[in-house]
Amino acid sequence: MDNQEKQSKEQQILAAAEQEFLTKGYDGARTTSIAQAAGVTHAMLHYYFRTKEQLFERIVDEKFATMSHSMFTILGDPSLPIVERIKGGIAAHFDFIAANPLLPRFVINEIVSRPERYEVLYKRAGFVVNSVYNGLQAEVDCAAERGEIERVDVKMLFISIMSLNIFTFVAYPFMEPIMGELMANREQFLAARKAENIETILRRIKKQ
Repeated sequence: MDNQEKQSKEQQILAAAEQEFLTKGYDGARTTSIAQAAGVTHAMLHYYFRTKEQLFERIVDEKFATMSHSMFTILGDPSLPIVERIKGGIAAHFDFIAANPLLPRFVINEIVSRPERYEVLYKRAGFVVNSVYNGLQAEVDCAAERGEIERVDVKMLFISIMSLNIFTFVAYPFMEPIMGELMANREQFLAARKAENIETILRRIKKQ
């Protein structure tokens, strides 16, 4: 098996494992089901990933890496005005969750049902936040000194962004039958919700 074929098999396993974990949770996920969905033998799955834990951590790493890249590439772009960077970061985070709508509930369920999983998730999330926090806070402080925006704690801003964006997808299945026409077209609703979330955050930081 050449290197390209190995990479293809690995990606097939990861895609199958992601679906298995997100829909069934860590405890409910079965490596036999993952192997079957990926079209590989159980032995081959364990050749690539020795344990279910290792497979789980690889998926968590890749998800947080993708979110970090999509959100913080924009937030950390010094060529853009600070307000545009924050606006772009909100949109990128929303789009990431929209592309991974099962992820927020999975993370919450894992933390509640298996507190020991918190350490794995915390390390990844903490690294993502801290990797950009200090530099961005300094720039936000400078912009506030120049009178361009209101003074704000960037970590509190991150909490607000994540709360607004994540709640949309966690609560969507429960709100849909209640909200009727507002949520009848999912694509239109999500576009409107993203715009609303961006406007809400920008109102917090813009000078009145």
